[in-house]
Amino acid sequence: MSPRRPALLAFALACALPFLASAASPYRSPQQILAASPDSDWRTPDPANLLYMNLDGGRVIIELAPAFAPAHVANIQTLAREHFWDGESIYRAQDNFVVQFGDADADEAAKAKPLGSAKRRLPAEFQRDSKGLKVTVLPDRDGWADRTGFVDGFAVGQDAQDGKTWLAHCYGALGAGRSNEEDSSIGAELYVVTGQSPRQLDRNITLVGRVLQGMELLSALPRGPAPMGFYADAAQRTPIRSIQRASDVPAAERPALQVLRTDSKTFADTVEARRNRVDDFYKRPAGHIDLCNIPVPVR
Repeated sequence: MSPRRPALLAFALACALPFLASAASPYRSPQQILAASPDSDWRTPDPANLLYMNLDGGRVIIELAPAFAPAHVANIQTLAREHFWDGESIYRAQDNFVVQFGDADADEAAKAKPLGSAKRRLPAEFQRDSKGLKVTVLPDRDGWADRTGFVDGFAVGQDAQDGKTWLAHCYGALGAGRSNEEDSSIGAELYVVTGQSPRQLDRNITLVGRVLQGMELLSALPRGPAPMGFYADAAQRTPIRSIQRASDVPAAERPALQVLRTDSKTFADTVEARRNRVDDFYKRPAGHIDLCNIPVPVR
């Protein structure tokens, strides 16, 4: 035997040890990882940035994203405080796309609901500077952005050349409807993504938040007619009892929600467990995951 061979063999074994140790570790499902997570890996959303959308069937809880759309969020908070949406409806449900809500008569000046003290003109807030953002970056390639990841629980894309970051149109994302002019949204007519993530809308519409709880109340609504899903019969619309800011509700009446911190080890571990499922059911681990296939846990 060559005198070098034992050394080479030892080197090869040493290189293999990390993999062998990893292979020896039992696979933990995302739920098992979450069950073992420390409380420090969870955050309590600011009630000033939460909306309660109260429907006959229950409550939808939405977290707003002032770090990405400060002007729109401020206007939405004003509209909620002044009860703009109370008594309005979800008037559109387009299959595999979105549900939309607000004033169904907004385009008719004689019928449109007054906006109160909310602003009538806002800047487009499609993206923001990346500087100052702490992004938990995903390792996998994306077809819509140079890189993707999460900021405070919100799915984002980034452009390395122009230094911009934007919210992504994933399932549950909340956006502000607009007409052709890019600065024509004010946050009064809102939509929630309920279908296959329409990422082509990224950086073309202002996204203002995401649904934390109650998506089943929106995604299961009867679909409106083609092509856009607007209900032809007003009786098919889903009434909105009210939309409130959580900060306007007594603390004792607020649901105690926590969101997993997307800069935590628990989140990193759950993402990797989803990227490489190696339990008894999966025969071929993917080694890849799409941005919009990563749910941010809420408890």
